[in-house]
Amino acid sequence: MKLAARLDRIEPFYVMELAKAAAQVAAGPLCDPAQGGRRMIRLNIGEPDFGAAPAVREAVAHVAQGPTPYTDALGLPALREAISRWYAQRFGLDISPSRIAVTAGASAALQLACLALFERGDEVLMPDPCYPCNRHFVTTADATPRLLPTGAAERFQLDAAQVREAWTLATRGVLLASPSNPTGTSIAPEVLADMVGFIRSQGGVTVVDEIYLPLSYEEHFGHSALGLPGAGEDIVSVNSFSKYFGMTGWRLGWLVLPPVLVPAIERLAQNLYICPSTLAQKAALACFEPESIAEFERRRAVLKQRRDFIVPALNDLGLTVPVPPDGAFYAWMDISRFHADSWAFAHELLKSAQVALTPGRDFGLSDPQRWMRLSFASSIEDLQEAVARLREVLV
Repeated sequence: MKLAARLDRIEPFYVMELAKAAAQVAAGPLCDPAQGGRRMIRLNIGEPDFGAAPAVREAVAHVAQGPTPYTDALGLPALREAISRWYAQRFGLDISPSRIAVTAGASAALQLACLALFERGDEVLMPDPCYPCNRHFVTTADATPRLLPTGAAERFQLDAAQVREAWTLATRGVLLASPSNPTGTSIAPEVLADMVGFIRSQGGVTVVDEIYLPLSYEEHFGHSALGLPGAGEDIVSVNSFSKYFGMTGWRLGWLVLPPVLVPAIERLAQNLYICPSTLAQKAALACFEPESIAEFERRRAVLKQRRDFIVPALNDLGLTVPVPPDGAFYAWMDISRFHADSWAFAHELLKSAQVALTPGRDFGLSDPQRWMRLSFASSIEDLQEAVARLREVLV
C-alpha cells in the first residue's frame, strides 16, 4: 500500500517508545518482587497523578444518565461561557465566549489552528527544544516547521532578536509554548510583547501553547499572551483541560481566537470532529465550581513543593538543571557528565535503577543527546525514591 509522503516527515513519538520499553522492563524479573525486583518509577510521562477533581467525577456519573447528543462544533455554550469567566477571574481578561472554541483536546486545537493558518510553502518558526507534536501539526498542514536553537541563556525560549534574524519571505508565523514542555520555562511578558510586535509588523501570526499556564509558580511569568495589546487581532492561544484540570484521558481543550478566525475553525471542526465529547464537556463544567478551583490550586502548590525538592536534588546528583522550571512539571537536565547519548542512557536507567525518564531525542535537533526530561507529576515519595536509586548508580 502506498502511504502519503508526509509520513516520511513525521517521526515516531519517542516518549511513547520509551514508555513501551519501560513497560517491558516492568513486566520482567527486574521489577518482579517475587524475584527480588522493585517496581518501576515512571517519571517519563507528562500526566498529573491527581486525576479529575471530585466534582468532575461526580458530574460525569450524573451526566451519563441523561442525553448526550452532538453539541455545536465550537462546544457547549455554557462551557464557553464558563471558560470566559475563568479568564476574567484568573487573569483579569475580558475574553468573549464567541472567541472560544472547545476542542477534542489541545492536540485537536493545534491541528485546527495549523490547518486554518498554514499551507504548503509556509514556514513556521519554533524554539528548539519544543514539544514534538507541535512541529508535526505544522507538518501535517504541509507547512515547514523551522526549529531555532535556544539555550539556557535564553531560558530555552525565543526572543524578538532571534525571530527577526530568522524571518524570511516564507515565514508565516511563530508557534511558542509558555510554559514549555520539555523545559518548564516561560517567556517573560516583556520578551513576548517585543516578539509579538515584530511578528505583527511582518503580517505574521503568533500561536501560543498555554496549556501549562495555570501551573505557573512565579507571578512574573504567569500571564497570558491574550493580555497583550491587540491580542484579538493575531494571537491564537491554545489551552487544555488535561494538565491544571487533571482531565488527561477526557480529551478536551480549547482555542481562544481572533474573531475573524472563528468561522474558519468552526468549518474545519464541523468536518473533522463534528464536536468534542459531549460527556466530557458537560462534566468539565464542574471544573469551574469554587471547590474545584480550590482543589486545583492546592494541587498547584503540591507541584511547586515537588519542584522545590527535585531540582536541587538533581543538581546535587550532577544532573544539572540549568534553568529552574517556573511552570509545568518538568525538569530539563544536562546528562553529559554521565553519558554521551541520553537515549541510550534512558534505557540503561530502566535496567539499572528501574527509573523511567524521557531522553531529549523527541524535543529537537540541537544536541538532543545531551538532555533528558524528568516529569515531577508523581508523588513526592516516588521522587525521593527515584533520587535514591539514581544516587546508587551515578554517585
